[in-house]
Amino acid sequence: MKDVDTRLDPRAGRMEIARSRGAASGFLLVLLGLWGALIPFVGPYFNFAYDPDTPWTWTTARGWLEVLPGAVAVVGGLLLLMSRNRATAMLGGWLAVIAGAWFVVGRLFASPWGLGDFGGPAASSTAGQVALELTFFSGLGALIIFFGAMALGRVSVHSLRDVRYATRPVTAEPVAAEPVAAAPTEVMEPRRHHAADDVVEGEPRRHRSWRDMFGGHRRTPVAH
Repeated sequence: MKDVDTRLDPRAGRMEIARSRGAASGFLLVLLGLWGALIPFVGPYFNFAYDPDTPWTWTTARGWLEVLPGAVAVVGGLLLLMSRNRATAMLGGWLAVIAGAWFVVGRLFASPWGLGDFGGPAASSTAGQVALELTFFSGLGALIIFFGAMALGRVSVHSLRDVRYATRPVTAEPVAAEPVAAAPTEVMEPRRHHAADDVVEGEPRRHRSWRDMFGGHRRTPVAH
């Protein structure tokens, strides 16, 4: 039978959370961050990009305004996805919120801070330009802020589920006892039967002669 350890850590209820608490938001944030960091390099294959409209072309503006916030969003999503610590998960949520905000407002600081020219949309139609704006910058940043804020709300609340998770009983596996060596048993050898064992104590040993082999017996003299 397994032993159940019911001892509780009073600090676990405040900092320990279930990993599933921020798993969904973290997974979506990782996907959005990868999209934001990679779409400027693969979008030109589909004529879906900002200038320069060439695949895998590195520019300073793309590094500061798209790759950097995308990478930060991926890190924040991974912290939410894998952490069981409340403080670490909240750090991941804040990183995601900051990354989303930079996607939205980063271009406003490009010229004053010398971050480079992010170029114009390669699409000529109004619908194409709106789609580029939403999927590259403002719309993408808004989604990242939304999921980051939702994750912050979930991991910051000390709910009854967290208390139950922190106070769950820990089952300890029984330790197998070492085998005890059995005491060696003495092996009794079978005793061989000897003719001398048939001699009854107190009687003289009788010597068998050649006559006894043929059924003959010595006559006992009769006293007169």
